[in-house]
Amino acid sequence: MAPQRAATRAKVPGNGSFRGKNDRLGAGRNGREHMKVKEWLYLLGIRPKPRTYCYEVRSFQLPADGEVEYAQWLHPRESPKIIRQEAVDELRKFLSPGDVAIDIGAHTGDSTLPMALAVGPTGTVLALEPNPYVFPILEKNSRLNASKTHIVPLMFAATPEDAELDFEYSDSGFCNGGLHEGISRWKHGHAFTLRVRGRNLAAVLSQEYPDLVPRIRYIKVDAEGYDATVVSTLTSVIAQTRPFLRAEVFKATSAPQRERLFRLIAELDYAIHRLEGDTQYLGQRLEQRDVMSWPHYDIFCVPK
Repeated sequence: MAPQRAATRAKVPGNGSFRGKNDRLGAGRNGREHMKVKEWLYLLGIRPKPRTYCYEVRSFQLPADGEVEYAQWLHPRESPKIIRQEAVDELRKFLSPGDVAIDIGAHTGDSTLPMALAVGPTGTVLALEPNPYVFPILEKNSRLNASKTHIVPLMFAATPEDAELDFEYSDSGFCNGGLHEGISRWKHGHAFTLRVRGRNLAAVLSQEYPDLVPRIRYIKVDAEGYDATVVSTLTSVIAQTRPFLRAEVFKATSAPQRERLFRLIAELDYAIHRLEGDTQYLGQRLEQRDVMSWPHYDIFCVPK
């Protein structure tokens, strides 16, 4: 299942404009707002066979961090990723060399790599991605830039208990998806099921990475509407380490689901802000009444 690397290597400036997964706050990873006819057919059981896709290693020249390589997944639904100095610098406002960050829902590592550059080779980023179709790309990105980063890829989802789960994806290449807890499949439109492994992350940290726990400074959750449940499994870790938090408010979630996420974080004594983009995390301060103000957005949470 492991993808093969493409032969070409592209050099791209590291400070160009880009609107990828983390910048499109009004849409999902691929900007889908309405289901297409073929997606209805997929939900009815008329589906193509699973497919795998290769990757291409691209090079970015960052003004401060120098040359950085990134393995771009060549799945047709995957938007081109650009590693930007501005995104790394924004993370450095609250991350320092030697810190530990956790990327839950790391996908190919496009959000992981800027974190890793911010904490440097003396720090660590634990990157969770349970999807076996995309995990080899994340694994490749964890090996690139070894002199500048330390990324530990982990192929499991953060769940309340250790178990196998059926994640739902939007296509036969399993590009975009997750565990859509409490959301009708006719609303989220993800018809392709994939069995993945789930583990209790708090237990994993305690048992396998106890030396990293005191240095946890940042936790990012991108879980397609499962974010509140993920956060609920980490309340003891969050209370102990007081990291900065980022979470996704998924477009298909209801008001009660969004309110649950808001209350969980607020009760941990955090100020909750709308994340404006990868170069401006600290946006408008939010109250619980604001949870339905945008169809899809990220929040950035600061310990008080």
